Amino acid sequence: MKADITLDLRGTACPMNWVKAKLQLEEMSPGQVLEVLLDDGEPIRNVPRSARTEGHRILEVKPEGEGFRLLIQRGEESDEPLATSE
Repeated sequence: MKADITLDLRGTACPMNWVKAKLQLEEMSPGQVLEVLLDDGEPIRNVPRSARTEGHRILEVKPEGEGFRLLIQRGEESDEPLATSE
């Protein structure tokens, strides 16, 4: 599957790798695919879990070199309004 956007986060520490992936996903349209290149260990354990929690779909997790290639399909827009602090 071809990604719409690639984000190379190898060498980026947790939780910044998820923060950067999340910000990119927020700029994408529902159904678009984000390719994320991640290091082994904590990043590949945490980023897919966080993406699923946020309503995105993990299409592929594949070893690539010393890291991993992760394909995330952007989830649908939420109908819930964002919480505001007063």
